[in-house]
Order: sequence, then structure tokens, then C-alpha cells
Amino acid sequence: MQSRPLGRTGVMVSNLCLGTMMFGDWGTKDHDDSIKIIHRALDAGINFVDTADVYSQGESEVIVGKALKGRRDNIVLATKFFMPFDDDPNHRGASRRWIIQAADNSLRRLGTDYIDLYQMHRWDPAVDLDETLGALTDLVRAGKVRYIGHSTFPASTIVDAQWIARDRGRERFVTEQPTYSILTRGIENEVLPVCQRYGMGVLSYSPLAGGWLSGRYRKDADQTGPTSVARQRLANRFDLSLPENQRKLDAADALAALAADADLSLIELAIAFVLRHPAVTSAIIGPRTMEHLESQLTVADITLTDDVLDRVDQIAAPGITINPADNGWTSPYLQPAARRRN
Repeated sequence: MQSRPLGRTGVMVSNLCLGTMMFGDWGTKDHDDSIKIIHRALDAGINFVDTADVYSQGESEVIVGKALKGRRDNIVLATKFFMPFDDDPNHRGASRRWIIQAADNSLRRLGTDYIDLYQMHRWDPAVDLDETLGALTDLVRAGKVRYIGHSTFPASTIVDAQWIARDRGRERFVTEQPTYSILTRGIENEVLPVCQRYGMGVLSYSPLAGGWLSGRYRKDADQTGPTSVARQRLANRFDLSLPENQRKLDAADALAALAADADLSLIELAIAFVLRHPAVTSAIIGPRTMEHLESQLTVADITLTDDVLDRVDQIAAPGITINPADNGWTSPYLQPAARRRN
């Protein structure tokens, strides 16, 4: 397992980060099975674990906390806040009120007294970024949080947040967590260059494009089986009747052939592609089973040649997301209410 600097923090993390969204009610329901997968990842050299309060409504954090007992000091632990936790309108977002409460809740579920990287799960245009940064700064100064980051921020907001932190003496965001894969390359235009400019670490999620690059979604594959809770909520990304998803199928078939030519699995090609970008610190892998994990651990030491990367670009053009619904963020300013006077 390779180690890379997490931006300019001085912290070294493995180039594979264990994502835990699939542990708990959304995926692997048995806690013991989930803990075995986490322990296997740690034994393989992964020292970076990412979760979120919203994953199975806190259950993922509980599982991670159990798994890290006795090993906590050797792990860089990241979690997130922002998404609606329940029906209470104040149990979500990026207000000072919720950030402080959410952090304490996560600390309790994780069974730890500090979070290495506390991330804002999405940008909240309804809340002044200075309020959000002020609350996060207080958590850092209280010793509850070591560093702060964000996920799926547009480039302009990344810049705005950096300037606010500089001008008002706040802790600055040191990482961004965007979606990035061969099929989802929109962040190559601005987000990744901006992160490089500000010396930010990038831990990219969904390198397998939600399973599209795992081998599951192929023209000759049966897609009638059960789907996870997460996929059921994202039908526009998986509905095979949509032309943009048909184009993803075409790309997946071509990429599988390319991987075979390079003596790689499609999974290895997909994750190695993400790790090859100089802005990326770690690729987040999100296994649901031990078999999933083992198929992805082999990627850590694979480096794609320029020839293979050129062929990838011919199949999926740089800077283009084949299905825009996969970008993870849609500008609120494109909603009808923002575009019309009435």
C-alpha cells in the first residue's frame, strides 16, 4: 500500500481509503461481517477510513467505532455531516447549531474523543460559509476535530471558502471529496486544478461509478436482480432505458476490453485510473463483501501506462461526465425558482 501526503497537512494516508457506506442497514447488515472486512483492509495497509453520520442513520459509524477499538491511534478517521439525519428540520445542514450537535453525536457513535477529518457532506447555499467555518474552527480548537474538509463542492465555492478562512482567521478546508471515475470526469475541468492550487488533498469517491465499472453493468449482464437502498434512491443513474445510461454501457464494454488487453481487471483499470491523476490523494473504495474488498486491494500498486490512459481518453473524453446525474451536485441556481421572476 502506498502512502501519500494529505494535502499540506503533513499527515500521510494510504492511497486507498476504506469507505463504509455499505456497512449497516444500507448494505452488510451483520456487524461482525462488516468488522471483519474493516480489519482485513487495515491488515492490508489501509490507514484511512471514511464514514458519515447519514450512512444507515449512524449505524455505519457505530460499526466503524467497534472495528477500530485498540487500533484507533494508527488510523486517520474521517466522517461527515450535513445530510438530513431524521425528520427534524434542524438535524441537517451546516448551521452552527447542527454542526456542534452532529459532531458530538458522531464522536459518541464512533467511540472516540477526536475526529481526524470532519467533512461537510455538501455545500449549503442557505448558510453563510463564515458561520460554518466558525463552528468548525471552534471544534478544532476544542480538540474534537483535527482537520476539516468538504465533499462535492463546486470550484467557485472552494475558492470562496479558502478566502473566507484567510480573511477572517478561520480554519481552512484542507480536503475535497468529489465523485471521480472514468465515466465521471467533470471535476477535471476546474475542481481538481483548484484543489491543486490551494494544496488540498483529494479523496475521491465512487471510482467504480456506482458499480458501472465493476463488471455488473454490461450489455450481456442480467440487471433484474435486487439493488441496494442507495441505488434505489438514484434511479436516474441506473435506469437502463435512459440514453445516457446506454452510453455508459457502451463505455463499460469498451473499457472491459481495454482492461483485458492490459492484463487487468476492469476494477483494477477503473481505480488505477483515478489514482493516476496528480491531484488525487486517495481513492475511496466501498466494499460490501470480503470478495469486493479483495478484488480492489490489488490496485494499490498498479500504475497505468500513458498508452492505456490515452486509450481511456478515446473511450471517455477528459472533462466529460457521460450522465450528468452522476456528478453528485446540481447547481441550485438552475432550479426553476432561481431562473424565473415568478
